[in-house]
Amino acid sequence: MNYLSVENISKAYGERVLFDSVSFGINKDQKIAFIAKNGSGKTTIMNMINGLDEPDTGQIVMRKDINMAFLSQSNNLQDELTVEENIFASDNEILKVIERYEKALEKPEDEEAYQRAFDDMDRHNAWDFETQFKQILTKLKLEDLKLKVKSMSGGQKKRLSLAIILISKPDLLILDEPTNHLDLEMIEWLEDYFAKENITLFMVTHDRFFLERVCNEIIELDNGKIYQYKGNYSYYLEKKEERLASENSSIDKAQNLFVKELAWMRRQPKARTTKSKSRQDDFYVIKEKAESRRKENVVELEINMERMGSKIIEMVKLHKSFGDNVILDGFTYAFQRGERIGIIGKNGTGKSTFLNILTQTAPPDSGTVTIGETIKIGYYTQSGINPKPGQKVIDIIKEYGEYIPLTKGRIISATQLLERFLFDAKKQYDFVEKLSGGELKRLYLCTVLIQNPNFLILDEPTNDLDIVTLNVLESFLLDFPGCLLVVSHDRYFMDKIVDHLFVFRGQGVIEDFPGNYSDFRSYEDSADVAQKEENKADKKDWKQNNPTGNLTFNEQKEYQKTEKEIKDLEAQKIAIEQLFADGKVADESIAKKANELQNIINKIASKEERWFELSAKMEG
Repeated sequence: MNYLSVENISKAYGERVLFDSVSFGINKDQKIAFIAKNGSGKTTIMNMINGLDEPDTGQIVMRKDINMAFLSQSNNLQDELTVEENIFASDNEILKVIERYEKALEKPEDEEAYQRAFDDMDRHNAWDFETQFKQILTKLKLEDLKLKVKSMSGGQKKRLSLAIILISKPDLLILDEPTNHLDLEMIEWLEDYFAKENITLFMVTHDRFFLERVCNEIIELDNGKIYQYKGNYSYYLEKKEERLASENSSIDKAQNLFVKELAWMRRQPKARTTKSKSRQDDFYVIKEKAESRRKENVVELEINMERMGSKIIEMVKLHKSFGDNVILDGFTYAFQRGERIGIIGKNGTGKSTFLNILTQTAPPDSGTVTIGETIKIGYYTQSGINPKPGQKVIDIIKEYGEYIPLTKGRIISATQLLERFLFDAKKQYDFVEKLSGGELKRLYLCTVLIQNPNFLILDEPTNDLDIVTLNVLESFLLDFPGCLLVVSHDRYFMDKIVDHLFVFRGQGVIEDFPGNYSDFRSYEDSADVAQKEENKADKKDWKQNNPTGNLTFNEQKEYQKTEKEIKDLEAQKIAIEQLFADGKVADESIAKKANELQNIINKIASKEERWFELSAKMEG
């Protein structure tokens, strides 16, 4: 069944043609990845599909009864509402049923209203739906349902937008970089979710592991034309290589024929016979084919790295905490020449703080960081470029000089350097504010590398970069002779680049794992299997000793109510603890706030005890 058809669409901005006569379709149960270079029209086509832009020619036709949802890079949340209120703002009827049930739980004394809500849950088979949507919120770390959107970080808002879309269960889901702002645990959960669910997907993502595991078709926009591949990322790489080889062979033949036909054209008299006129027309077709060789820009980054001495960077007995959140707890490490280290861990475990301490842009609570005299750090942060108003691309590079030293005593001009970073002569004089997100990241990466670092630190370098640029960056980093420290959620990138990992477990625990990300995942999975088998055996023994039945009607009410109360109390506890950590409690209020905190802790303990009793009875 066809859900959506893109029919002969084109788009141009002035003389710049993005694409022309592009057509493809999206059918039920397809999971399609849309691949293209930055600036070639990916976002434009995504916006057209979602009605946010219109093609110059052609049309996009969607089946009338299809429910489509779009996850964009910007959120469409209502800032004054809470997490819970934004979720229930959906038109989904089952969500309305769950909302009425959740409200009934808050007033257990109104048994008639609770009974109606309970019956509605049964009638709409909403119990499984409720369990699933709570699992989605838990996996995306959105457990404080009373938190207002205006108080959330950008990453939290992105995760809430994703959760709302998943919960609404649309027929067709359009995703623009769904893995941005997710930690590795969340990304892997989302992969499993998409791989198992019968859902139709059309997405833009640079996460090649995600492409490999989730997608069953890839559509590529390349030099304004559409190419379709019926397989995952590995299949796409194989078939694209075959296509390019075939195209280049065809062009080579055309060039040989062009030389012969050009000689013939020059010999012909001005008066043309019908036969010669036909051959003349054919000549121009051959000429166009012969001149169509792909202009593959190769970024050559043979930057002249300064020699490293014997002392690199030493970190000794470092401690760092934010209130109760321990980032470093006596961390000690001496970096060696040529080390290539990846940093992984859940969001909030202190990865960026660690990098800031290493680069001495943030102080530790105690301990020392000593940087060797010959070490020159290049630090690519998530903050990116902050251009001045009216600044052009070429101006950004010229701030570092007109010429950049390369190896073997050669130099390269700022203009030549930009060309190697895929900015053509025209693009170099564009205003920086006109660049796409990926182009801005590429320009920023250029400014870091041209400073000749020998210790390179990259904090999420792959976000917003297209797959072509990622391959180029990987090729450079594989040949980079200095030290490399990378924080990234891109598992494909990490596997190619790093030799060992710093695994941030939280609360100051940092493990040095000897291997790349896939090695680590295999190790963790084998440990998880062993633990699950042990838990399964324990649960079996526990069930045999606890042959209790299901909960009564009143106990079901109590169970749901207690669960909700525990979450509210936990949120209150965290808020007060944060006030103490930030030093925002006035001296005269310390005793009062401390008593309030202790009362909340006591209530949580009491309610958790009752919740466990009811849980045991429910699973018996």
